[in-house]
Amino acid sequence: MAQVLAVNAGASFSVTELARMLGHSGGAVGNACERLVCRSEAERVGTNPRMYRATSATATAAQRATAPLPAPREATPAPQPTAPPAPAAPPPPGGRPSPITRPNGQQYHPRALANLPDVEALRKLRQAQVAVLLYGPPGTGKTSLIEAAFPDLITVAGDGDTTVGDLIGEYTQDANGGYEFVYGPLVTAMQEGRALLLDDATLISPKVLAALYPAMDGRRQIQVKAHKGETITAADGFYVIAGHNPGVHGAVLTEALASRFSVQIQVGSDYDLAAALKINRTAVRIARHLATSQQAGDVGWAPQLRELIAFQKIADVLGTEAAFANLVGIAPLEDRDTVAEIVTKAIGRPVTALALGRQL
Repeated sequence: MAQVLAVNAGASFSVTELARMLGHSGGAVGNACERLVCRSEAERVGTNPRMYRATSATATAAQRATAPLPAPREATPAPQPTAPPAPAAPPPPGGRPSPITRPNGQQYHPRALANLPDVEALRKLRQAQVAVLLYGPPGTGKTSLIEAAFPDLITVAGDGDTTVGDLIGEYTQDANGGYEFVYGPLVTAMQEGRALLLDDATLISPKVLAALYPAMDGRRQIQVKAHKGETITAADGFYVIAGHNPGVHGAVLTEALASRFSVQIQVGSDYDLAAALKINRTAVRIARHLATSQQAGDVGWAPQLRELIAFQKIADVLGTEAAFANLVGIAPLEDRDTVAEIVTKAIGRPVTALALGRQL
């Protein structure tokens, strides 16, 4: 990408133009451009559509590239092929798939799903255009899995205040005091053939979600009424996936929403992975115990992988005693006494919620 911009210094390119020149999917090209922008090795000069051009650092970035230089802009652009999502990383000699690095730099360790690594299974479902809903408590790795599976992902963080404009787009004041229509994440994902995650989809109003449904069915189109009634047709690769936290207050999985997701996958914490990550064994054992009690209806909360990873970080900084006290403190108030009792029994000494002590 840096080579294209460097050889055409001064020119601006849209994601679609770059994709045609390089013969890659629009999603992959868009992600690469954004990474260059984050490193100041390119600059974004437009939003509707997104346009990019070289900076003083682009030539240096291009020198690090190993691919041959593409033809200059004047050359006849090659047709854009339909590129499937990137294949899952091949398993190493022991049969276990390699960890996958997420956009935030953290590694995701694939889990089993239908006799496949979960990342590979989601990619196959995307190729078949079968929409997926992942459900489970917060902190179990739903978002991590989706980010690992789809490098071209666009995420919408759903809540009760999410509007149709947040999905499709709306008019925004520009630098000159006028107004321009800025496309939302749904339109961007459709135009560029990218994956769209509706995180906490069941917190979004059903009336708002209804604007998405025509893009998910056989029509694969939406009408942007606020922008001259424009019709947007989904490019190849466009895909919708959603996350649902059943225990979150206000989360409602309506029949209309559930019917759009043919595959619904329960996601729980992988306590074996927690042990493999060298998290305190006693903390993992407590989490397993609480998870079993939660399934039996005896307690409403159990630490998930996210909390266990945080436990180990706290233990490394403040000590194990403080980490156990914090584990009690983060439990919901109605479950805190039960959690404190289980932790106390497990470590052999009384534990209360982490709190400030006397003045030093």
